[in-house]
Amino acid sequence: MSKFINITLARRGVSCVAELLEKDAPRTCAAVWDALPLGGDAQHAKYARNEVYTMVPRFGAEIGFENTTVTPIPGDVVYFSFSGGMLDQSFKADQRIDHLPGVIDLAIFYGRNNLLLNGDVGWVPGNVYATVVEGLDAMAEACHDVWRSGSVGERLVYERLPERSDAP
Repeated sequence: MSKFINITLARRGVSCVAELLEKDAPRTCAAVWDALPLGGDAQHAKYARNEVYTMVPRFGAEIGFENTTVTPIPGDVVYFSFSGGMLDQSFKADQRIDHLPGVIDLAIFYGRNNLLLNGDVGWVPGNVYATVVEGLDAMAEACHDVWRSGSVGERLVYERLPERSDAP
């Protein structure tokens, strides 16, 4: 039976449902599922385009790459692992993660034409571990509002959903 997670922009009160891609990314799905609930300050991407993400402390063992992409599509839910030296010091201080040896970036992509290329470090492949199956339109509108109106005070929260008999 498939597993589902709820992804919420808390202040905006908007959620979507994503199905874990356990066949394509079993290690990533297991690590995220076991660590849920997770959440933190929401940020809108500078480089990748249509992405809202949060940084959380590392959890579980290092996963490595599986079901990776550098061109995520709308509805992709992506896991990134960053070592402490990979992120800009002022960004780490702003996010209050500068004391951590590394972080996990949990992202949702809500629009087209994304490219995971960072001018400081080059290509940034991520593991696609879930896909949004409900509520992408409303979430995309809320994510765009994070870009337009700002992320201050917004939290991006990932939670398990109980087993569903009405799953798509």
